[in-house]
Amino acid sequence: MPEQSPYEPERAIAGTGMGGAMDLAASEATTLERTPGGPEGTGPTGRPRSLWSDAWRDLRRNPVFVVSALVILFLVFVSVWPSAIASGNPLSCDLAKAQDGSAPGHPFGYDGQGCDVYTRTVYGARTSVTVGVLATLGVSVFGSVLGALAGYFGGLWDAVLSRITDIFFAIPVVLGGLVLLSVVTSNTVWPVIGFMVLLGWPQISRIARGSVITAKQNDYVQAARALGASDSRILLRHIAPNAVAPVIVVATIALGTYIALEATLSYLGVGLKPPSVSWGIDISAASPYIRNAPHALLWPSGALAVTVLAFIMLGDAVRDALDPKLR
Repeated sequence: MPEQSPYEPERAIAGTGMGGAMDLAASEATTLERTPGGPEGTGPTGRPRSLWSDAWRDLRRNPVFVVSALVILFLVFVSVWPSAIASGNPLSCDLAKAQDGSAPGHPFGYDGQGCDVYTRTVYGARTSVTVGVLATLGVSVFGSVLGALAGYFGGLWDAVLSRITDIFFAIPVVLGGLVLLSVVTSNTVWPVIGFMVLLGWPQISRIARGSVITAKQNDYVQAARALGASDSRILLRHIAPNAVAPVIVVATIALGTYIALEATLSYLGVGLKPPSVSWGIDISAASPYIRNAPHALLWPSGALAVTVLAFIMLGDAVRDALDPKLR
C-alpha cells in the first residue's frame, strides 16, 4: 500500500472506487499508542484525527493563544463598532483644550489640536485592523497561488518566478513606500493595501513553493497521479491541505507587521493622511509635543504595540500547534 498523508489518511487514494476500500483499510490500521479517545491519531469516535483537530486541541490549552485571541477579538469588536465604547467624534476638536490632561469623559486627555485622544485611539483601531486584514488576505492569496503553481509544475515557470521574487526581496519596504505612495493623492486605505500586496507576496510565494515541493514528493501524491487524478485535483485535494500550514503561520505573524507598516508610512506622511484617523497619524502629530503632552503620544503608541504583539503571539502559538516536529 502506498505511504499515506500523515494528516489525511482518508484522502490518500482519492477519486476511484478502489481508493474507497483502501481508505477504509488505512483508517482501520491506524492503531498505535493509546489515548483517552482511542488509538493515537484517532478521536473519541475512533475516526482518524486531522492536523487541524490536533492543532485546535493544542491551541485551546495554550495560554498564549487564549490571551492573544481575546485581545484580537476585542480589537475586531472595536473596529466594527467603535461607537460602542467611544461616543465622541474623532474629528471634533477644540483648540481651547489643546494638550490638556485627562478629564471626566475624556480619560486620555487631548492632543495638540484639542482632539479627544481616547476617541481617536479607539477609531484608529478600525483603520489599522482593516489595512492589516485586507493586506494579509491579498498577500496570502496572490502569493500562495503563484508559489503553489511554481512548486508543482517547476521548470521555466519556477525559474522565472524565483528571479522575480529575488528582485522584489531587494526592494526596501519603507523606501519603496516613500517612493510609490508619495505620488498617490487618494486618501483611502486602498493605495496602502495595494502597496503592501505588491511588496509582500514574494515571502508567502517562496514559503508556499517550498511546502508544495515537499508535499508533492510524498507517495500518496504519486499514487493519486498514477490512478489518473488531474493536476487540479491533486493540488486542491492532496497537496494544498498538507502545504497550507506554513502559509497560515507566516500570514498570521505578517498581519501584525502590516499594521506596524501602515503606522510607519502614515507617520512619515505617505500612508494615510488627515482627515483619516490612524495611529500613525496621531503618533506623528503628537511627536512635537512629547514633553508638554506625552499622553497624546503614549496611548496611540501603546495601542499599536499591543496590537502588533497580539498578532505575533498568535502566530507563534499557531506555529507551535501546526508544526508536527514541535509535538
